[in-house]
Amino acid sequence: MKSMVAYNGREIPKEDKVFAACAKAQDAVSKFGPDEVINATVGALYDDEGQLIVLKSVDKVMKDLAPADYAAYAPIAGTPGFRKAILKAAFGSYEPKSYICAVGTPGGTASIRNAIANYSCPGDKILTHNWHWAPYKTIAAEMYRGIECFEMFDEEGCFNTADFDYKVKKLIRNQEHLVIILNTPANNPTGYSLSMDDWYAVKKTLDEVPLEKKAALVLDTAYIDFAGDPDEVRQFFAVIDNLRSNILPIIAYSASKTFTLYGARCAAMICLAHSPEVAEEFGMVNTFSSRACWSNPPRAPQEVIERIYADEHLLAEVEAERAEARSMLLARGKAFEEEAAKCGLKTLPFRAGFFVMVPCDDPDRLCDKLGEKNAFLIPFGKGVRVSVAAASEEKCRRLPAMIKAAMEELQR
Repeated sequence: MKSMVAYNGREIPKEDKVFAACAKAQDAVSKFGPDEVINATVGALYDDEGQLIVLKSVDKVMKDLAPADYAAYAPIAGTPGFRKAILKAAFGSYEPKSYICAVGTPGGTASIRNAIANYSCPGDKILTHNWHWAPYKTIAAEMYRGIECFEMFDEEGCFNTADFDYKVKKLIRNQEHLVIILNTPANNPTGYSLSMDDWYAVKKTLDEVPLEKKAALVLDTAYIDFAGDPDEVRQFFAVIDNLRSNILPIIAYSASKTFTLYGARCAAMICLAHSPEVAEEFGMVNTFSSRACWSNPPRAPQEVIERIYADEHLLAEVEAERAEARSMLLARGKAFEEEAAKCGLKTLPFRAGFFVMVPCDDPDRLCDKLGEKNAFLIPFGKGVRVSVAAASEEKCRRLPAMIKAAMEELQR
């Protein structure tokens, strides 16, 4: 059949690997029952019985909304109350010194999309780490940009500041604009978080970008509220706050993850601008782009978050529930690490978050082999991603030996 599509140089797969793996896992659960299946595919929090975790305090607020609170259009940039509340959610106890502006978006994906659209040019390369969330490439390709990667880890398993520095300087020589995406803390897919020393090295590189060039440092902080102590994981803000005038930090903050409102699609992109003019421009251009793509972000989750931050008792309840989920998540990640060490399974450096990464040469074959044993993971570049967010601690302890055995079976 003759194609009707204008592919415009894009490579479009027949199916999304993540959702395909999720579907296989769900089919196996239907056939064999949840106890016989390890579904470590989903990037969302599930309890030990395999049920989606929705914070009860958030759920109660959502159910208390009146029809007008969820059915009416929201302003393109988000409701005023939400834009104020989301700054408290994103920064916590940290008080920015820069000029800030927040624009609401339907999910962190949309924040990244707008940042690429407005702070790079067609034909540019977007810089990110080699272990990254695959849709970065898809988003860039949709807007005729490419992706350049730096090696995330050096030979000692530390953040590769040398290659980051090299790639920034390489790209900025040939581009007037450079968008850099760093997914931290609790990187997807590795669970790694940049240390304060890593951040100072990043700042040193950015300080050396020629003043006639412009760079946007886009921080995908989707998992920040599941990365550790809320204040400690935000210490890096002090390093990137009030950078030189040709560097613009942009925080892509996902309320979808933090408030367990995945399907409600709620996030914000927030700038730390050097001047009020740049902050105002940020609001203007990103609102313009939003209008052209999705028009308005969903109103209901904005109303929920505004109400939570207007009630200190409700906020305390939400934070307590989230802390409990965070502890559960960390216990699962540590359990996987412990068992991996026992059986000699290599993993990439993990700190916290939803995922652990196991490097391997043929991730698709490995996932197929594990699927035969009713264990489902995601093939991810040169490795397989394990969602500790979706698997119980007991299953996280079983998985490393299963992965190791499957690897050895494939090598025979």
